[in-house]
Amino acid sequence: MNLLESVNIRLRAPEPEDLELLYKWENDSSGWHTCNTRTPYSRFQLKKYIASSTFDIYENKQLRLMMMEKTTSQVVGTVDLFDFDLHHSRVALGLYVAPEFQGRGYARESLKLAENYVFNFLKINQLYVQIAESNMPSRKLFENNYELHGMLKHWIKTHEGFENILTYQKFR
Repeated sequence: MNLLESVNIRLRAPEPEDLELLYKWENDSSGWHTCNTRTPYSRFQLKKYIASSTFDIYENKQLRLMMMEKTTSQVVGTVDLFDFDLHHSRVALGLYVAPEFQGRGYARESLKLAENYVFNFLKINQLYVQIAESNMPSRKLFENNYELHGMLKHWIKTHEGFENILTYQKFR
């Protein structure tokens, strides 16, 4: 089996055919407060990103992978590795599963694939996530296998005020 493939999921590089999905997901402002997005992306920007990216985490310091359901070949979400720091041997992780595909275990399978890639292929020491305190589904996903190592108080501004961010880490 492929390094980036499990029973139900295959992680792959973005393709030009993913443009409309990425455009839809990146411009859904309901989630912007959790990912530091402040402005919408144009189709041109996303098309340029797909076309020009080398998808080399060492060069770009980040890597986006599309989460594809294997039996249908439908893209259900994304895995983002970012803030890659080779010197300190760590990388941040972001998972996104489109609302219509949530609750089917895709995030859990994709997390295991990302961990395997980061720890066993890239040989990186630390994977970390930062999760809004109110994001209970994400917290539940990470609380079992990651260690809670901190809280950034009033870290993100929401419509209701400020919210805390929890930092979870996993080590190789």
